[in-house]
Amino acid sequence: MARLPADTDLVGQPDPRLADAVDVARTAAEQEGGSDAVGAYVDAQAEEGGAVTHLFEANYSGYQGWRWAVTVACASRAEPVTISEVVLLPGPRALVAPEWVPWERRVRAGDLGVGDLLPTAPDDHRLVPGYLWSDDPAIEDVEGELGLGRRRVLSRQGRQDAAERWHEGGHGPASPMAVTAPGACGTCGFYLPIAGSLRAAFGVCGNEFAPADGHVVHVEFGCGAHSEVEVEPSPVAAVAELVYDDAQLDVDPISRREGAGGPEQPAGEPDRRAMGSGESAGGREQPAGEPGEGAGGPDEPGQ
Repeated sequence: MARLPADTDLVGQPDPRLADAVDVARTAAEQEGGSDAVGAYVDAQAEEGGAVTHLFEANYSGYQGWRWAVTVACASRAEPVTISEVVLLPGPRALVAPEWVPWERRVRAGDLGVGDLLPTAPDDHRLVPGYLWSDDPAIEDVEGELGLGRRRVLSRQGRQDAAERWHEGGHGPASPMAVTAPGACGTCGFYLPIAGSLRAAFGVCGNEFAPADGHVVHVEFGCGAHSEVEVEPSPVAAVAELVYDDAQLDVDPISRREGAGGPEQPAGEPDRRAMGSGESAGGREQPAGEPGEGAGGPDEPGQ
């Protein structure tokens, strides 16, 4: 088993030789990241076993507040200073990723899809073995029946977690729907209380027209589909027996006026009644001295 030098402490004042090895540490950092990536010197920190870590500002883009950490050590006073490691570490104001969350703890309500499996941990605090007393009378009634009990049932902590979640959820007494409701679910005919120790506080809505149909609701939740809701009838206005519909108007064109002697003479047409008797029926005037034509035709000569 390797032993530490006698002049070194686990954690204390750094060895002066190691504390003064700033240039050695900078050279090692520049070899790792390049001369442009190593900034100003920050500080030196003593490590366990007598090693010393020198810190330099990192000039990498995207690594604001990070530092180059170069750890130096020596086996004894007669040995030269050597480089143990060169790494990038976040400083007090560094931009770092959020704290790591294990995969099994990243699932949230609503993430489970069709075909997905979400196994529970063997030590899940929400569950207890089915052969133990669960403090729930509805479960305890069947625990004595051999073969009918479930392997695990909700523990008291599991029921309390569910009750708090339902109470603070969208179907709890403090939701906007419940605040404006005309009545509570506990007085509604569609309210179905659940069995067990949570019966006094929770039930299931059985109204198909209610927004919480088929969901667990608090006894003080409510909505506008309460079974006993009443709407005051509005006054009926009296309607007159004769109703005039003036949405459409029937337009009757004015007919042409007729005079006493007959229809009015159109403009631009000569008045036949004012013509002399010499005008023939065909509209041509009979020349003077010409023999007139009878009904059968012109007069024969010598007749």
